[in-house]
Amino acid sequence: MSRKLRIHSPAIHYFDMVRRCNSIREAARRLNVASSAVNRQILKLEDELGTPLFERLPGGLRLTAAGELFASHVTVVLQDAERLRSELDAMQGLRTGHVEIATVEGVTADLLPCVLKSMRERYPQVTFGVTLLGSQSIPDAVLDGGADLGLAFALPRSAELQQLSVGHFRLGAIVAPGHPLATRHEASLASCAEHGLILAKSELSIHHLLAPLLRRLRQPARPILESSSLELACQLAKRGLGVAFQTRIGIEADLANGELKHIPLSESGGVFSDLGLYVRNGRHLPVAVDAFARQLDEEIRLRERQEREDLAPQVGA
Repeated sequence: MSRKLRIHSPAIHYFDMVRRCNSIREAARRLNVASSAVNRQILKLEDELGTPLFERLPGGLRLTAAGELFASHVTVVLQDAERLRSELDAMQGLRTGHVEIATVEGVTADLLPCVLKSMRERYPQVTFGVTLLGSQSIPDAVLDGGADLGLAFALPRSAELQQLSVGHFRLGAIVAPGHPLATRHEASLASCAEHGLILAKSELSIHHLLAPLLRRLRQPARPILESSSLELACQLAKRGLGVAFQTRIGIEADLANGELKHIPLSESGGVFSDLGLYVRNGRHLPVAVDAFARQLDEEIRLRERQEREDLAPQVGA
């Protein structure tokens, strides 16, 4: 486990934990200190800044407008301290560190395990944390300091986020090998709708990619199922209960062993879902985080290239 660098006032660390927990008591438990000590530091901060940082509500604490501004400052300060610690370790040849990743379900089946294995082999002292979220929630996790890196599909551009890497992957219909669509090289959404649709809920990027196509259908589509779980959608598709939608990322093993077929959507020459790696704009990455980001970039580019090669013979077929 990497050591923590404590070069700032305890009040900053206490404030950061309280804002995450929305509770002084829970923050004190996690910090392993007395609640009174945490409360004293928060009151001291509020006195020095001349304004309340939290609203005291019956259900817990909530940041005030001033608290939100101070939280942004604290996030930068603590992340910069982590970068300094990492660079000091690197100078000593220790190669330690910790990387927190907020990501989507699909990359945990194969892509992320491959990168984590490679990192573990090269830097055995580096530790990792992974939080699964819907794509729409990942920017907040990166911006509030809960994650060093965000890995997600089809995020809208934001001035607050820097895109470190991106891969373009075809969105396609997912069906069982014996399905009527399984022998096609491409399929329209209308043809998929004839066999029943298994759709993603709004917290997933696939929902937003398919929404314009669904609106163009002559007959409104009534999905068999809407789910926030890609794994559930794939399991239903395997059983022939309908047509699900996904990129090849996340179903690599099912495609390799022939349990699923991926048929790219044909609308507008193909529907692409961009898998991007994101960091808070302006942040200097700690050594371990930078090494992980570079390894992930290599893997994303490799898989993008493999997909292009696999699909090339099918163009115009």
